[in-house]
Amino acid sequence: MPDHQIASDYELNTGHAIVRAFQKIDYAVIPAVLVANHGPFCWGSDSGAAAHNAVILESVARMAFFTRQLNEDAEPLGRGLHDKHYLRKHGTTAYYGQAKESK
Repeated sequence: MPDHQIASDYELNTGHAIVRAFQKIDYAVIPAVLVANHGPFCWGSDSGAAAHNAVILESVARMAFFTRQLNEDAEPLGRGLHDKHYLRKHGTTAYYGQAKESK
């Protein structure tokens, strides 16, 4: 955030930054966000789920940090491979992993 947003209504402007980050992203699918120069924001259906998501985020951040330490030229995963890994486990056409229990 620019200095003027930090100096005036910092908390509100932090919230606006988070909302902007999720304009084209489903917050229920990605239940966490990193705000530059701030800690993570995580949420879930209850406090336990939010804490679990915070642990997952920390684990992913740690992997990213070590990846960059080992190879500063490391590139992000390509969209095609990312989508394959995610969509085969989630969504209406999921086919990989344990079957979901009927409720």
